[in-house]
Amino acid sequence: MQEQDPLGGMVRSLVPMLSKSLGEHFNVFRVMRHGTHEKQLSNVFAWLLDPHATHELGGCFQEILLTQINKSRGDEAPMPTSGYRVIQEAGVTTQAGESPDCSGKDIADIVLTQDAAAVVIENYLSSDGHGHNFARYQALGTSHSTCSVVVLLCIRRDLTLLRDGWEQAVVITYDELLTELRRQVNADKTWGRTHQEQSFFLTQLFDHFLQGTHRVSTDASIEFIKAMCDSGESIRYGYRPHMAAAQEFADLMADHAKRQFEDGRKTLAQVKKLLRQYAATTLTTQVNTSQGRDVIVGTEARFVGKWEWCITLRCAGESDLFLTFGPTARTENENAKKPLGEPDFTRIFATRGVSGPVDAIIQTDVRLDEVIRGLSPDDTRLHDALVSLLQ
Repeated sequence: MQEQDPLGGMVRSLVPMLSKSLGEHFNVFRVMRHGTHEKQLSNVFAWLLDPHATHELGGCFQEILLTQINKSRGDEAPMPTSGYRVIQEAGVTTQAGESPDCSGKDIADIVLTQDAAAVVIENYLSSDGHGHNFARYQALGTSHSTCSVVVLLCIRRDLTLLRDGWEQAVVITYDELLTELRRQVNADKTWGRTHQEQSFFLTQLFDHFLQGTHRVSTDASIEFIKAMCDSGESIRYGYRPHMAAAQEFADLMADHAKRQFEDGRKTLAQVKKLLRQYAATTLTTQVNTSQGRDVIVGTEARFVGKWEWCITLRCAGESDLFLTFGPTARTENENAKKPLGEPDFTRIFATRGVSGPVDAIIQTDVRLDEVIRGLSPDDTRLHDALVSLLQ
């Protein structure tokens, strides 16, 4: 039978492959989950830009940034490439003459100042002003020097996102700056030998933020090509220009994966609602009747975060029991004293103990789709699992 949704099939086949290829490669930034917020990234860039910081590269990174700024400004008079002081989170307040709808305050992530020039930097994942008032950033720069520039520092350059004055900003990507920094650091063998800790940190930084840096093995690349061929998407390898084709494919994949993720969360929410209703009525009655007393005295579904996909069964005189599924079941199994070897996360799990190590976990035969379609009042599979935990 022909695949009706080839791109969907590709997303499903690539997710475990990409997860494996990224997960197996150690990187301190990934371990710490660093770089998921712009403040974390701004701290790193401010450290690199400070010529007196512990990296002991002097003004190297300042010069790289200003050289890139001058290149982007074309025929305008070049700005000095060194001698800047570094300020983080500089307040950008309402300027005189602004319209009432411009009230409030913005905060510039990084500001570089010296007597002859100033650079005001907004750091964000994409080249997007994301609601900040460009005029204020511009005014902050000119308050330090008549020779000033506003810079959007980002991972992804997308000029279609520039609006409301941000079209005037200089857009610079992490790749442009870090590629040059890596080249200079690698060429300075003496610095590398005498600054091994800083060298390790920068190597991890390059690995985490630069594209195409030791992330995909040959085997993983071949698996990816196979998935492209199997899904009929391999024709894209013939498209030109190559970078535009790659970006188009990445955007398409991201959009499709986003929809699947959103649909997945809706499905989890539906299971949670229906499972709680079933637990509060049929399942409670089944357990209390079979035990000859009111063992289950209430049901709740109040947890959030990684514990969100859980129904709590409050028990009188017993440890509380839990019905978990999906992401929470995975977390519970990881915390279990005796984790299941090959759990099937299309099933409902029954557990005892949630605040600390899970005392016991049982994988039931009840599937998520069965919960959505509706469990029969005479279905005792969840009952049997809970009674087993009570005993």
